[in-house]
Amino acid sequence: MRVFIVYYSLYGHIHQMAQAVLSGVKEAGYTAELFRVPETLPDEVIEKMGATGFQKEFRKLPVITPAELAQADAVIFGTPTRFGNMIGQMRQFLDATGGIWSQGALAGKVGSVFTSSGTQHGGQESTILSMHITLLHHGMIIAGLPYIFAGQTTMNEITGCSPLWGIHHCRN
Repeated sequence: MRVFIVYYSLYGHIHQMAQAVLSGVKEAGYTAELFRVPETLPDEVIEKMGATGFQKEFRKLPVITPAELAQADAVIFGTPTRFGNMIGQMRQFLDATGGIWSQGALAGKVGSVFTSSGTQHGGQESTILSMHITLLHHGMIIAGLPYIFAGQTTMNEITGCSPLWGIHHCRN
C-alpha cells in the first residue's frame, strides 16, 4: 500500500506530527511519502510572521499536484487549525481537485486527517469535520480512531482525541 502524507505547516508543528504519521505508517509495513501543498503567502509575509527558518526546511519537500493524489492508495492530510477550519493553503489545494473528483480518481481510497492548534479547544474537531466533507465528496473511505484506542479514554492528563480524528494529540 502506498500512502501519501500531504500537509501544510507554517511553524513546524504539523511537520512534527507528519513525521510521527510517517513513522507509524512505515511501522505498519506500508510505503509512505511526504508532500506539501503549494504555498500561497509571499515570502515577506512569512518573514513578518517569524516562520522563515522553518519554511526553508519545509520547502525542501516536494509540492504535490492534485493529479498526483490518484497515485496513492491512501492519503493522510495534515493542516493547522485556523478559526476552526483548515488553513487557506490546504483549502486552495483541495479546491483545485475538481478534475480528479470528476474522474472519481480518489473513490474507494482511504483518507484521514490530522491537525493541531495553539490551544486545547482551538477548533480541531471542526477542522477535521470540514476536511471530511471534501474527502467524502471524492468518495474516499475515512479512517478514524475507534474507541478501542485507549489514548482517547484517559483521564490522568489533558489530551485531545476523538473517533473523528485520524490523529491529534492522542497518546498510547
